[in-house]
Amino acid sequence: MKIIRNNIIPFKGYKAINLFGVLFVRKNAKIDNITLNHEAIHTAQMKELLYIFFYLFYVIDWLIGLVVYWFDTKRAYKEICFEKEAYVNEKDFDYLKKRKWLSM
Repeated sequence: MKIIRNNIIPFKGYKAINLFGVLFVRKNAKIDNITLNHEAIHTAQMKELLYIFFYLFYVIDWLIGLVVYWFDTKRAYKEICFEKEAYVNEKDFDYLKKRKWLSM
């Protein structure tokens, strides 16, 4: 996974964002292997859904979560199916080797 360090993407308050399989990291943010694995899981999800459908479903899932959880943005984020898969498996460094198609 390509990593680009900068002070623009992601916005302040966030340390990294994965856009189309490229990890944009705040210049001084520490990125550990768990974070890299988490983002690699997202890259696998993106590839399966041909990138555009990943982002479409991601936003729809988040918007539904906003309504369900009364506009609690953090809870809505944590309930996105893609994030659930990534957080549950981010410490399993062999996960991507055994991951089944559309595991989210």
